Amino acid sequence: MASLLPDPLFETSGRGPAPNNNFYSFAVTKSEVIWRWWKISVRAVDRNSKPGETKESHQDFLDDTGLQSEVSMVFGHHILEYTKALCQGHYDYLEHLSDSLLLRIINDLELEDVGQLGRTSRRFRQLCGSEEFWEQAVRRRCNTVSAEVASLALEVGWRSIFFTSKLQLQKLISRRRLKTEEQQGEQVSDPDTKTEKSLDESKDSDQTSGCEEESHPGSIPDLSLGTDTGIGFDTSSCCDVEPSPNPEPEAGSDSSVLVSGQWLEENCVVETVVQNNALNDSRVDCGAVPDETLG
Repeated sequence: MASLLPDPLFETSGRGPAPNNNFYSFAVTKSEVIWRWWKISVRAVDRNSKPGETKESHQDFLDDTGLQSEVSMVFGHHILEYTKALCQGHYDYLEHLSDSLLLRIINDLELEDVGQLGRTSRRFRQLCGSEEFWEQAVRRRCNTVSAEVASLALEVGWRSIFFTSKLQLQKLISRRRLKTEEQQGEQVSDPDTKTEKSLDESKDSDQTSGCEEESHPGSIPDLSLGTDTGIGFDTSSCCDVEPSPNPEPEAGSDSSVLVSGQWLEENCVVETVVQNNALNDSRVDCGAVPDETLG
């Protein structure tokens, strides 16, 4: 059994109690005891001091009361008693075993004994409350552990799984299964919802563009010259569109035809008046000019 123990058996370090600021290291191996120290001081005398070390066998340490008093002063009386027991061959095997071996041993105990063992030391308290221990306990109690139970244990913990009844465990699994199915259904319905939204938006945009085209037509249909009436223009196709005041169509373009009959009548009247005025002016001018060419 001693071969299973690690080397060193015990090791610790730390600073001395105030006003001592020196640093100390204490180790107990399978064959000897090692005591080291480093002086930390602001005095000029201790600036060049070097670290010290003392090595003694187990029996020499048990006989050295001076070194024992230093160990007790720096690290406490309980550390001294523990190291003396190690030097006497009283090994604490459980404390030096690996966690995997300790978990195997703890799993063979009853639950009441496990609770009492967890009160003995900090390490055993951590091991007795660890997820590894309770997982092994669940797998030992149950013949098989399903994947759903293992997945649920990641959420609630293996200890909770151990103390939960089978009926309650089935309820938790069924609720979790329904929740997972609902989440999957929402993920599947999200793309369909997005597609429907995009289709609705495209329909709305098409309807909006159609309404704009109806309210603002892009072009006015061409008016054809008739032969039955005096004016001969058909204005029925643009009756809903208000003509712009006093439009000025460009010469040589077809836009001069795209006007209402009223506008053409007004222009015709104006042109007739202008022509009559021009004729009268020409007559007056002809009469005013002296007949120099006669005779």
